[in-house]
Amino acid sequence: MKRIEVKLALPVVAPLLDVIRELADGLRHDLAAPLALNDIDEDLREAWVGDLLEAQSTEVQALLGLFNEEFFSEGVVAFDEENAETIVRACAAVRLRLREHHLKDLADEVLEAGEVDLQALDETLRRAFMCYLFLATIQELIIQHLDESILDG
Repeated sequence: MKRIEVKLALPVVAPLLDVIRELADGLRHDLAAPLALNDIDEDLREAWVGDLLEAQSTEVQALLGLFNEEFFSEGVVAFDEENAETIVRACAAVRLRLREHHLKDLADEVLEAGEVDLQALDETLRRAFMCYLFLATIQELIIQHLDESILDG
């Protein structure tokens, strides 16, 4: 089984984990990408959205679970074929929430290119932007090195 281990700097990542944790609570109650399901039965809609919320919350908790005692003692997180798809989806959910709640004043092109003057941003916006880039990097690493499991999954 393919496995990626990434060594991260704790002083850099810890504040970003705080951002993810703050957003995780909201992602338990609201979908990162809300659906317009007005033309289906209300009971079906509630069940469907409930299942999606449960999956989304589980995925975000799996992402946060990577940053466990081992991470805080060794600074290492590991991605493999078993957690790759879950982690990519969790990163996507958190990034969507970051865009919606913290980064809405930045153009999509600026966000995707990462071309932002960090010194011009206030501390809250800077942390949100750095978290956005951090999660994008995780997604890129997984897709680049474990893409077979995602594409075949």
